[in-house]
Amino acid sequence: DPRGVYMCIQSGKSSPPLQVHYRMCQNCIEVDVPTISGIVVADVIATIFLAVAVYCITGQDKGRLSRASDRQNLIANEQLYQ
Repeated sequence: DPRGVYMCIQSGKSSPPLQVHYRMCQNCIEVDVPTISGIVVADVIATIFLAVAVYCITGQDKGRLSRASDRQNLIANEQLYQ
């Protein structure tokens, strides 16, 4: 804890006192190399999992035939639509 009153004493002379107020982080955590690498690996795995899930969900629509409700009926004999 670096808080306190400091004075510099040199050759029998002392400087005016200097009071230091230092606020320490109360909720800080130390981040080291294994922690950072774990976060990066977890992020890459989550991204790959999400990409595979999106591919599997969207890949099911390719083999499906169009439904009758998706087709437009054409007007026969040049009749105008009213």
